[in-house]
Amino acid sequence: MPRSRILVLALSLLLAGPAAADAATPKRRYYVSLGDSYAIGYQPSVVRPAGGTRNGFAYQVPALAKPRGYRFKLVNFGCGGETTLSLLERTARCGGPAPGGPDYAGRTQIAAAGRFLRAHRGKVGLITVSIGGNDVTKCVRDANPITCVGAAVEAIKQNVTEIAKRLREAAGRKVPIVGITYPSVILGLWVGPDANQDLARLSVVALKELINPELKRAYASAGGKLVDVTAASGAYGSLEEKTTIAAYGEIPLPVAKVCEYTYYCEFRDIHARTSGHRLVAELIVKTLPRR
Repeated sequence: MPRSRILVLALSLLLAGPAAADAATPKRRYYVSLGDSYAIGYQPSVVRPAGGTRNGFAYQVPALAKPRGYRFKLVNFGCGGETTLSLLERTARCGGPAPGGPDYAGRTQIAAAGRFLRAHRGKVGLITVSIGGNDVTKCVRDANPITCVGAAVEAIKQNVTEIAKRLREAAGRKVPIVGITYPSVILGLWVGPDANQDLARLSVVALKELINPELKRAYASAGGKLVDVTAASGAYGSLEEKTTIAAYGEIPLPVAKVCEYTYYCEFRDIHARTSGHRLVAELIVKTLPRR
């Protein structure tokens, strides 16, 4: 081969190399997170000073999404204590913000997120929402928990449908919107000095038959998806299947799972351990098509 031709070929390869590398590197996209204490990665003071942490699922998603071909930069609007109604109406500064999250005092969480989404059209690759848990967990202390859950489900139906609609309008039709359910934390009432096994059983029925189906319909109304964390964390398994944990002896496997993924059995705290947040993050990432 003539020397001139070898030089031309070598130059072509050198020029093509960076272009090929650029083509193989996915563009960075924003990942927008909304919601409550699960969204901010809240963990109780038994772990460290209580508050939002980077152990939360929203902070784990970017790394887990990389092998599927995504480069995400998290923008977390979550606020601890948020309900489906307060996400739409609260304008006071968030008392429990997400680590590194924006300060949007004077705007509701939905308005702040919507403003960001509109300003970054075409640059957002994922939206997740964790909301509804605080609407329901208060019912554990209610004199009539069944009536309380019924009212909470109606609020969830109305408010989450509105949240999903506004996110879709702000983000455009192609951005994935993924809502999450929760581990069946009240199953943890199966154990402990204040055990209430009847209420523990009812909590699973409420999630499976009432709360989660309404969440699924609400997100689907705007072309979104729901990941069933309740199912993935083992809550729908048989209570007749037993396992042994040193602290509690022989207990149903679904109860053991909620003890594993959350702090409820041990401290009566509804929040997820780091392993529970990882489960949520893995479920979210699985909804994304491989690139």
